Amino acid sequence: MKFLPLIAFIIITSTSFSQTKMLPLNELIDKNDSGWKSVKEIAGTAKNKIEILPVDSQKANDALYHTQISTKTTMGAVIYKTGGILVDNGWIRILGSGSAKLNRSLPDWNKGKTFKEFGEVPGYLLIADDALGGFYILNGGALGTDVGKVYYFSPDNLEFEPLGINYPQFLDFCFNNDLDNYYEGSRWEKWKDEVAGLKGDQVFNFYPFLWTKEGSDINKVSRKIIPIEEQYSLNIDLRKQMGQ
Repeated sequence: MKFLPLIAFIIITSTSFSQTKMLPLNELIDKNDSGWKSVKEIAGTAKNKIEILPVDSQKANDALYHTQISTKTTMGAVIYKTGGILVDNGWIRILGSGSAKLNRSLPDWNKGKTFKEFGEVPGYLLIADDALGGFYILNGGALGTDVGKVYYFSPDNLEFEPLGINYPQFLDFCFNNDLDNYYEGSRWEKWKDEVAGLKGDQVFNFYPFLWTKEGSDINKVSRKIIPIEEQYSLNIDLRKQMGQ
């Protein structure tokens, strides 16, 4: 897959991965909404279709507390101020505090995958995913020395691909980048119609697998809708079987 370099215009230092003590909610909320202002600034330039999902205050409080990230950061703001964000008619799903259309909060989705219990320091966090069965990951140190940078767990090679961008830049990538170019060769005919009917906890599963020679043509493989939990587990298991 292709990645177009982005110009960094917001730089943050994430404190989430060094956090060892569970801070109370009031210490995580920035009264000046600085993180949310940054998110709105990025969204205001959006060239791609985005849908900021409504937030439930109790879910937002729980998600922010469990993630232990300040709303001064863009990631904390997305968790606290949104139920999630859908990009390109739901092709990309950016995790927030959960909503009817995206019934997964960022901390709940990560629990049991990147950490066992809330308050633990994760080696990485799953921050978003796509209808293709790919997962966007924020590195906390487990994937390399570039802590705070985003990787793509790609379904067409089962590798963690470094994108060289931080979380604010990832939002800009989703909102403004040419996604048709980035996903070139991975979008089939009439994909928009099918993705429109996809639930936020579902993805398309392809056979033959996209990382095989037989699965290299997206228009010639069979596909079915499965739970995203099943797809993630399958990707991890296949990596292990391949010795990656």
